[in-house]
Amino acid sequence: MSTTDLCAAQDHPAWLLAERRALGDRIRERRMWRDLTQEKLAERAGVSRDTVQRIERGTNDPRYSDLARIARALDTPLAQLVG
Repeated sequence: MSTTDLCAAQDHPAWLLAERRALGDRIRERRMWRDLTQEKLAERAGVSRDTVQRIERGTNDPRYSDLARIARALDTPLAQLVG
């Protein structure tokens, strides 16, 4: 775990970290089901590959606009991704 990841883990309660990881797992599962790389998803969504990677790992608080773009790129309702 990087220093940034450790700082993020210390700043948030465990339940929030678990929710972020679950969100990342749902996005990864949908991305892989669509046979997309992180890079291809990022390109389709108009976000950076690093953004996709951090969201999938659950190491950042994603912006709503990034989640909406990713959901659209995955042809999946945003509500389904956020659970």
